[in-house]
Amino acid sequence: MAQKNSVKKRARAGTLQNIETDPTHHITGSFGPQTPLDAPPSPRRKQSPNHIYTESRGLWGDIKSLRWVVVPSLKLLLIPLVLSVFWELLAPYVVPKGTPNPFSALLFISHKVPSSTPDDPRYQKGYLDLVFVVYYIIFWSFFRQTVTIHICRPLARWFGINKEAKLDRFGEQAYAVVYFTITGVWGLIIMSKLPTWWYQTEHFWLEYPHWQMIPQLKAYYLMQAAYWCQQLMVLLLGLEKPRKDYHELVAHHLVTLWLVGWSYLVNLTFIGNAVYISMDIPDVLLGFSKLLNYIQYDRTKIVSFLVFLFVWTYFRHWLNLVMLHSVWTEFDLLPEFAKQWSPADGVWLSWWMKYQIFAPILLLQFLNLFWYVLILRILVRAVTDAKATDVRSDDEDEGDELDAIDEGKVE
Repeated sequence: MAQKNSVKKRARAGTLQNIETDPTHHITGSFGPQTPLDAPPSPRRKQSPNHIYTESRGLWGDIKSLRWVVVPSLKLLLIPLVLSVFWELLAPYVVPKGTPNPFSALLFISHKVPSSTPDDPRYQKGYLDLVFVVYYIIFWSFFRQTVTIHICRPLARWFGINKEAKLDRFGEQAYAVVYFTITGVWGLIIMSKLPTWWYQTEHFWLEYPHWQMIPQLKAYYLMQAAYWCQQLMVLLLGLEKPRKDYHELVAHHLVTLWLVGWSYLVNLTFIGNAVYISMDIPDVLLGFSKLLNYIQYDRTKIVSFLVFLFVWTYFRHWLNLVMLHSVWTEFDLLPEFAKQWSPADGVWLSWWMKYQIFAPILLLQFLNLFWYVLILRILVRAVTDAKATDVRSDDEDEGDELDAIDEGKVE
């Protein structure tokens, strides 16, 4: 038995060591030693497989193959907008007055509460929200690839990065910084308008159900849902070069969508907004610290990493525990009429829903703890290892993945 336990411990240690030294891992790899920017090119060079995943096959070809998820498609993005404009121009002459624009649900949030006033408009959920999410999956796909290819790659080259693998990674992280900065600030602005500001968790329950949403909250929720659906589609459909930490990322995206979908469905948008903020703000500093490592601003990256570590600890762990504590101890603050499963009345929180809310937040805590261990190992390695330069070329790091694609192992 002792021998078996020893083998298991060695296996776990080996797994962590493999992750820690994996140049493609989405956390540890990005903080690893980098090839000097002025290093001579490797004698063994291969073409990056990036073109396999980002070349367009034409509008119809991209639609059929779902490549629009990873290929910027301005035409696809503009189709609903053009149709909506034509409707507004031609509708007065061909349809009865007052007929709603059928394309507006793609572009703007729907289901305004009829009794709400123009000074304080409110929105409820409805089936047209799915149409809005579908269109903004296309929007985020276009926005992501446009930022990554047309803004971030030239910026990376300006900093002296020329290797294709690093250009791709720099673009991914720069886009993450842009996206999470937008959603982090947006989420904070929305929370400032809610009674839950700054994590006054009793209001997760006292004002339930939160089905009459301010327009900013509804748009924020659905835009976030579209983003995470797009990210999950890229992973599950194999539309980009697979990562070695594929299963971790799929688990994270599924748990995130579980939280998004259920909290929206059961009118718990206040706690959903709080979860989003706790996840998005640390991701800004995570991506920023990776970028500093890629461009080898060594002193700045150390300061950034330490700030990131503090922010991650507070947002991803402390605030997560605050929310878990609220679910466990404050759930009974719900109004009495809301403690039932009655969708027709907008209330869904029967006694067992406490555990359904608790479970995905706890799963996020476990995933965050796993990554936290890796982050702390990076910190220890940085403190104990004074040599921060890697003499290997990125082409050598890429070899296995390029060979796998050449051999047809990656579709």
